[in-house]
Amino acid sequence: MTNIYNKIVLFFKSEDKRSKKAYKNIAGLFGVRGLNIVIGFVQVPLVLNYLDPERYGIWITLTVILGWFSLFDIGLGNGLRNRLAEAIARKELSKAKIYVSTTYAVVFLIFSALFLVFLVGNQFLDWSRLLNTTPGLAGELRVLAMVVFFFFSGRFIVSIIESIAKANQEPAFANLINTSGRLAALVGIWFLVSFAESRLLYLGIVLAGIPVVVTTLISIWAFTFKYKDYRPSLSHIQFSEFGFLMNLGFKFFFLQLSGIIFFQTNSFIIAQIFGPEEVTPYSIGFKYYSVVTMLFTIVLAPYWSAITDAYTKGELDWIQNTVRRLRMIWGGFLIILIVMLALSGHIIELWVGDEVRVSAGLSIALAFYTAIFSYNAIYSHFINGTGKLKVQLYRMAVSIVLYIPVTIYFAKTFGLTGIMFGLILVAVTATIIYEIQYHKVIHGKATGIWDG
Repeated sequence: MTNIYNKIVLFFKSEDKRSKKAYKNIAGLFGVRGLNIVIGFVQVPLVLNYLDPERYGIWITLTVILGWFSLFDIGLGNGLRNRLAEAIARKELSKAKIYVSTTYAVVFLIFSALFLVFLVGNQFLDWSRLLNTTPGLAGELRVLAMVVFFFFSGRFIVSIIESIAKANQEPAFANLINTSGRLAALVGIWFLVSFAESRLLYLGIVLAGIPVVVTTLISIWAFTFKYKDYRPSLSHIQFSEFGFLMNLGFKFFFLQLSGIIFFQTNSFIIAQIFGPEEVTPYSIGFKYYSVVTMLFTIVLAPYWSAITDAYTKGELDWIQNTVRRLRMIWGGFLIILIVMLALSGHIIELWVGDEVRVSAGLSIALAFYTAIFSYNAIYSHFINGTGKLKVQLYRMAVSIVLYIPVTIYFAKTFGLTGIMFGLILVAVTATIIYEIQYHKVIHGKATGIWDG
């Protein structure tokens, strides 16, 4: 423990400018993410108090399904993040403004068209059947889906400001934007619980709509003062740059696709095999252990674009030292995770009451997965920052084909706990590949798909 503490202290004593900026953002992120965690924990019992467990499970599953449409940004947000970070590192501000303007234009066109298509198709969807619930909810769910999807589409357009902040190595500000919307939505939920009847539609308007309004207002302020050098304009839209943005963005698109499948299909599988009420303990358990993921991500957050900056300038020693220190930080979080596992039953009961119980087997599986996922996050930030994504695309392509049938088999064989075995298998495979690619790239031995 003393050795780990000393390593942590040493980690924060670096003198280089890039690291100092990262540490300031880490400090800011702990405050912002801490508030985010509090919001998440307060929101769950509030929503459970507003809805019964079945409707809560319906809400979670519906938002998961609609979240699949996030794929249609085709990786432009992350593509912009890397390309903009490279332009900033080279001080090419005119090029940076072109990237921002073009990204806004393309994302607006994509999601406007997508909403119109969804508006027509939604009339023919039987949401009660898709969500495995009573037919009497079909009409309410159809309206809810339309409203939530409208705000989801708007969210993907206005949230480009967050990619800009991250590219500028300011993830704390990016997270502050997101947290401000969630905080405003939490106030809205409190009003619903206090003054409104229990309706999924009201909840959808509050949770999906309020963050869009808040992010829009912050974007206007940011482009007026903070990021005026990158302010989008019609004159700077150059669709000829779309191909350059998409050269990297399309790779992120496939990684996003895998994320949708690996993280968001589980709720749908649970609803179909065990019923929507079983989505609730899975969701509660996942959210409980995600505290470790969120806290560790706070430490990692500044390093994606910082690594892009360092790699663009050829400063590989800085990257290597940073990764080594981040592994030591992960060791400290592993201890926290073990303590959380030991106390999980008591803490979850204090948090949401005795209506929702997370089994010991599911809790262990979630904790094990969280440990592996957090470790892998160190290397995924390195790979994302350098843009060397090709080998991951091949790995993801194989995993996408196998994941759903394997997970369904595990779920039917081992019950609700088995739903995590597919994710664990994917995470362990990623660990092996990440380690190999990192050492190849950092020592200049990456060739072929390892360098693409």
